[in-house]
Amino acid sequence: MIRTTHQHINKSAYRHIHTSTHQHMSTLSKIFAKEGRLNYWFNLAQIMFRYNLKIIFAGRFIWFVLASLAFFILLSISLVFNEPGFNSSAVYRILFFPGILLVFYPTVFGIQSDADSRILEILFGIPNYRYKVWLVRLVVIFFLTWLFIYIFCWLGYFALIPFQVFQMSWQLMFPVTFLGSLAFLVSTIVKNGNGTAVVMIIIGVALLGLSSTLESTWGNVFHNPYAIPNKMNEVVWTMISQKNRFFLTFASIVFLLWGLTNLQNREKFLK
Repeated sequence: MIRTTHQHINKSAYRHIHTSTHQHMSTLSKIFAKEGRLNYWFNLAQIMFRYNLKIIFAGRFIWFVLASLAFFILLSISLVFNEPGFNSSAVYRILFFPGILLVFYPTVFGIQSDADSRILEILFGIPNYRYKVWLVRLVVIFFLTWLFIYIFCWLGYFALIPFQVFQMSWQLMFPVTFLGSLAFLVSTIVKNGNGTAVVMIIIGVALLGLSSTLESTWGNVFHNPYAIPNKMNEVVWTMISQKNRFFLTFASIVFLLWGLTNLQNREKFLK
């Protein structure tokens, strides 16, 4: 009787240990599978980031970086001599146009550069190429643009007046991302770098002409959150700035998705 009881207990313990071990191994296999997937996506992101970095800097992007730096220096010198009592609003204004120069070349001439280097057909052969190639490239472009703007902001902080550097760079990225996304969309329609550049210059001049009319509204692409009108309440101006940033963000997302959708028609780009 005692021996039977011991055998029953041993069998129950064995089953419990076996079940626990099986569950533990199953849990470990799931963890390793998740880690494997994470490592795969992490390695893929690293490869795509490095590839797009080489593509961006292989063209004339570095010259646009140098041109934007020279432009910022010239505008800073002009600001110091012509506007002795300048503030953060003026600094935002002189940083805006170098930001446009930074984002201009890679978004306008990106597709044209791939076509000239004869890798467009190879890129279209990659599964989910719209997201693995173009979306990653745009993220890299906007990140590099913000990084250089951030550096320029620090230069302005030490050379001009103290201000909140990160907030200034963050505010500048809203209109810069808007115009960069619009340039990408136009490039997927025009399919030619020079043609896209001409269209974007026309659009930019038109938006600049409308900026005086839309100056105190949320629809102004060139809205300067630091330039509070004399007769406007600061709280009201803050609300207008928030609506403007929401508008620019929403429009940028629409432009990006529209441009990525246009890339589905690969035959039109390979003619």
